[in-house]
Amino acid sequence: MLFTVAAVFGLTWWLGLYVIVRDPRERGPRRAGLGLLAYGLALAAGQVRAAAGGPGAEVLAAAEIVLIHLPVLLWAGAVLTLVPGSERLERTWSRGLVPVTLAALAWLVASGWDAEVSTAARAVAGVLLLAPLAGVLVLLLRARPPRVGRLVAVATLFFGLGAALLVFPLLGPARLFAVLAIDVDMAMLGVAIAMSSAFQAGEALWRDMLRSLLGAVVVAVASGGQVALAVALGEPTPALAALLFGVVAVAVAVQTLAGPVHRALDRIAFPGDPGIRRERSELRDSAEALPRREQGPPPMEEGEFTRLTRRALAGYGDLGKLASSPLANLPAIDKRVTGDSPLERAAELRNLLLESIQRLKPRDGEFGTSEEWRFYNVLYFPYVRGLRPYRRGAGRDGLTPEERQAFDWFLREVPERTLYNWQNAAAKLVADDLRTENWQ
Repeated sequence: MLFTVAAVFGLTWWLGLYVIVRDPRERGPRRAGLGLLAYGLALAAGQVRAAAGGPGAEVLAAAEIVLIHLPVLLWAGAVLTLVPGSERLERTWSRGLVPVTLAALAWLVASGWDAEVSTAARAVAGVLLLAPLAGVLVLLLRARPPRVGRLVAVATLFFGLGAALLVFPLLGPARLFAVLAIDVDMAMLGVAIAMSSAFQAGEALWRDMLRSLLGAVVVAVASGGQVALAVALGEPTPALAALLFGVVAVAVAVQTLAGPVHRALDRIAFPGDPGIRRERSELRDSAEALPRREQGPPPMEEGEFTRLTRRALAGYGDLGKLASSPLANLPAIDKRVTGDSPLERAAELRNLLLESIQRLKPRDGEFGTSEEWRFYNVLYFPYVRGLRPYRRGAGRDGLTPEERQAFDWFLREVPERTLYNWQNAAAKLVADDLRTENWQ
């Protein structure tokens, strides 16, 4: 049973990391990935606890309780991101439900999971965890998000039923079976969130996911197999069980997070040579973008094209994102490039976007804050110049006079929500410009 759970742990750990690293800027993938990672740790804690005894087993049992129930909270938050117009519910989830549920889980641990006095704690924790899950399921069924709505709804339903079983103190094989069954539901959600992220970005999913999975399996078997052999030849002690899960976790993480790991090593190895770091990063981004790149021209339907243009503008400074964008296959780019290099296409797409943004600029000066200037300002300064006025700790040091004017204007007259709405409207103008250019 230890080896079976270790294999499930490795797959769960890989999927959680993959979902996060595929689109780390989005809330949905982050929450779904963290939920998978927490559940993987719960599987590991349960197996190490089974081989341990004494005070250590009690600590692991407490950790297992929190780690098993935490994904329910994260799941509700991840599913909320698939529901259109759920901004207020998002704030309720993050500012109200999260701290209250964490406090309830702490009470659950303190009262003792197996003790009779924990009945009230289990009931409160169950309501706090399962009621929001039922609520987001209803919202999901009403919203019916494209491509993944049915899959997420089915996974959420079965996940909620499995989580309800864990509210009661199941013991022995029944508990382990329920835990493994819930893990299947969590994997379904992780895949659905990855599908939604790929659909929103216009990227391919299955080739990239299969490549990442094969790499994770190879390194996990090569590394964890040696520890598994030592366990099989001897007694499955708590130390060996913990070592097995630790080796598998590290091996899978290093493989799945190869890009961020290499970037961190480059910063350490080449601290005084930003040119090498930038060139190596661009080559890695190009290699990572190839499996995600859809073949053929992008969809030219107005709504779909506008959505893809909005995503491309948000990734203006990331050549990897632009290389995997369907807009990199625009006919106008075919005329500009000499080959099929992803980096060359990404650079030309960036040039096309900049040219369209520049066409939004009024001709009455270098900088203005009138209504005619707003669409140009909300695209050019945040995306092209990298201005982040709403970021915590952002200052005016190092900015040009023009950037300082824009920085002050954003803070003084443009609320963050207004900026987002104006960027959506401006992205439609850029999309219309690109479509016109590519239809000529």
